[in-house]
Amino acid sequence: MIPVRGFEGRTVAVFGLARTGLAAARALIAGGAQVALWDEKPAARAAAEAEGLPIVDLTSADWSGFAAIMLSPGVPLTHPEPHWTVKKAKAAGVEILGDIELFARTVNAAPEHKRPKIVAITGTNGKSTTTALIGHICAQAGRDVRIGGNIGYGVLGLEDMHGGAVYVLELSSYQLDLTSSLKPDVSVLLNISPDHLERHGGMEGYVAAKRRVLLNQGKGDTAVIGVDDPWGQQICTEITAANRRTIVPISASKAMSRGVYALDGLLYDATGERAVEVADLKRARSLPGRHNWQNAAAAYAAAKGLGIAAEEAAEHLMSFPGLAHRMETVGHLGKVRFVNDSKATNADAARQALSSYPKVFWIAGGQPKTGGIAPLADLFGRVEKAYLVGEAAPAFAEVLNGKAPAVISGTIEAAVGQAYADAAASGREAIVLLSPACASFDQFADFEARGEAFRAAVQQLANTARGAA
Repeated sequence: MIPVRGFEGRTVAVFGLARTGLAAARALIAGGAQVALWDEKPAARAAAEAEGLPIVDLTSADWSGFAAIMLSPGVPLTHPEPHWTVKKAKAAGVEILGDIELFARTVNAAPEHKRPKIVAITGTNGKSTTTALIGHICAQAGRDVRIGGNIGYGVLGLEDMHGGAVYVLELSSYQLDLTSSLKPDVSVLLNISPDHLERHGGMEGYVAAKRRVLLNQGKGDTAVIGVDDPWGQQICTEITAANRRTIVPISASKAMSRGVYALDGLLYDATGERAVEVADLKRARSLPGRHNWQNAAAAYAAAKGLGIAAEEAAEHLMSFPGLAHRMETVGHLGKVRFVNDSKATNADAARQALSSYPKVFWIAGGQPKTGGIAPLADLFGRVEKAYLVGEAAPAFAEVLNGKAPAVISGTIEAAVGQAYADAAASGREAIVLLSPACASFDQFADFEARGEAFRAAVQQLANTARGAA
C-alpha cells in the first residue's frame, strides 16, 4: 500500500467501506493517522470491524475532532443534493477529500527524486481500455508500472511508490470532483458526452469535473486531448492558448496537422515535421473499431509523453490482450459468438459496440441513464432482435417499437437463452451482444458482476449443449 502522509497523529473520518474506503483507511493508518470508519450498510461495517478497523457512528460523532473526511466516490458531493456527511463536514469546517487527493498530497510531499511518474486518464468512454493499454505498453517497455484508480485496485492499495515507478490511473468524474492537488506528468482526456448529469447538476458541471485532470499541469507535462467532440475541442483550444505544457490532440475521425490520429485503422503521428504512419490497428485483434483507434492514439501519445520511443510504443500496441467486459468474446456455440460489453453503461458506449457489427442479437437494459437508448436510433437497423433486462426494459421496448423486434427478458440469464435460440435458428454466423447502455445497480453490484453473470450464462449454455451431445 501507499502510506498517506500529512495526517500524522490526527483523525480522518472515512465514509464508504467498499474497495476505495478500506484501502484509504489502511493507508491512512500506515501513514500515522487515526481513522473513524462508517458505512450505512451493516455488512460493510462488520467486514471492516472483523479486520480490526475502528467503527465510529458518524451520524452522532463529534465532527470537531476530525481533520478531514475521505468520501468514497459514489457518495454525492453536490447533486442531486449533498450527502448528509458532506453537510456535516461543511458545518464543522472539515475538509472533504477523495482517495486520489490523498495520493496526490502524498506524492507532492515526497522528495523530488522519490516521486513516481503519474498518468491520469479520464473521459466518458474508453477510460478502462486506455488505462490498461498504457499500462501494457509501459510494462512491455520495462517500466515498473502500477494500474489502478477506477479500475482494478484503489490507488492507495497499490504498491508503495519510488522514483522509477509509473502509476497509470483511471479517474472518474466522481473522483475528480474530490481532487485538487493531482499533478499528472501525462493527462489524458479522451472524450466527453452527456453522462452522470444528475451527479454534476448538468453538462457544465460534468465537463468541469472532467477537465480537473488538467488542473495542475505545467511546463514539462503532457496533455493528451481527444478533439472528436465539441467539448474536447474547446478545452484543447483553451489550454493551447495558455501554452504551459505539451499538448497532443488526438482523433479517430480526421487527419490533423499536429497530434496523433487514426484514419481507417491506420495510426499516424503528426507531432513532428510531417505525419508518419506508425501502426496498422486493423491488425490489432483486441482493438477493433473507431473508438478503440481513439484509445490507441491516446495510449501511443501518452507513452511518448513518458519518454517511451515511438517505435516501441507502436509495437506494444499490437500485443495488447484486451480488457474484460469491453467487447470481450466470452464463448462460441456453433456459429454464434457471445460478446461481453457490460462496461457499456451509457448509450454512447453501446454505440461503439453496435457500430462494430453489421447485425446483432442485442441484450440491453439495466438502470437507465438520461436519454436512454433514443440516441442510438440510427443503429436500430443493425438489431436483429433486442432482449431487454432490468428497470429500463419497458421504456426501451417503447423506444424500439416498430423499429426493431424486442422482447422483455427480465434477467441476463433469460436474455442469453432467448438470444442464443434465435441466433442459432438464423443458421448463419451471428453475434449475441451484451451492451446494456445502462448502469448495473438495479440487479448487480457493478458492471463486472453483470459481465460475469453473462459469462456464466454462456457457460451454462455450453455445458447443456455438451450434455445433450
